[in-house]
Amino acid sequence: MTYDNETAMTGAANRSVSAMFDSRADAQSAVDRLKGTGVSDSQIRMTEGASDLTAANRAPEQDKGFWDSLSDFFFPDEDRYTYAEGLSRGGCLVTVTNLTSAEYDQVLDILDDEGTIDLDAREADWRSEGWGGYESSPYAAGGMAGGATSADTARTPAATDQDSIPVVEERLAIGKRDTSHGRVRVRAYTVEEPVNETVNLREERVELERRPVDRAVTGTEAAFQDRTIEAEEYAEEAVVSKEARVVEEIGLRKVSDSHQETVSDTVRHTEVEVEDDRSAADRTGLNPTRK
Repeated sequence: MTYDNETAMTGAANRSVSAMFDSRADAQSAVDRLKGTGVSDSQIRMTEGASDLTAANRAPEQDKGFWDSLSDFFFPDEDRYTYAEGLSRGGCLVTVTNLTSAEYDQVLDILDDEGTIDLDAREADWRSEGWGGYESSPYAAGGMAGGATSADTARTPAATDQDSIPVVEERLAIGKRDTSHGRVRVRAYTVEEPVNETVNLREERVELERRPVDRAVTGTEAAFQDRTIEAEEYAEEAVVSKEARVVEEIGLRKVSDSHQETVSDTVRHTEVEVEDDRSAADRTGLNPTRK
């Protein structure tokens, strides 16, 4: 699961990648590969989970400890709770921060190759076992740190000259995160296939001809003179040559687009209702009968 966070003061992107592993050995293997590509130690953070995987031995304090250990990560609360559950079940979390666009794709490929957990599938398995998820957790209801005090039983302290009621207003903050929609890979490899071609070949042969003749030797013919005649045979042979030619090019390019999306939610604010049962003279500090 990846997140694209923006720093409010500078507007700079703080891109990070987080991945959960079943064991520390798998996580360490991924960390070693990341360092081999030039990712610095300061960018990598590995959070180890529980060593005792027995569910009966899990204490609420242990789960809360994993929740608190992820407090400085830029996770939505729902994902933070899922990661904390994975840690409590013995998983190991690797997070790489401050990534450029080029580093981001490379780090994502390395973490995928090292066998990361599919959190969506794992969360579905946990729910089938009775895990309720973030929505049924105490954090979704306001947290469990420090306990809660009922408004019906809380005592209102005596008013003083310095008492005040804070007027609180919620403001909607919209963030963004990257989610993977799948990937496209193009792999080139070489195959061999038989090819048949027909070619016409020409050949020349020498044949010996013997013709019976019975005639008198003429003056132009030299009798009993040594002579030699010869002819050479020729034949064409097939010669095979190969030429490699580029007949097509296949590439991948990313096309980005943007759209506007309206996010609807509710925000709360404090309404102040003033009840003043004093007389008009008391409120203004003046006696209306005096002139």
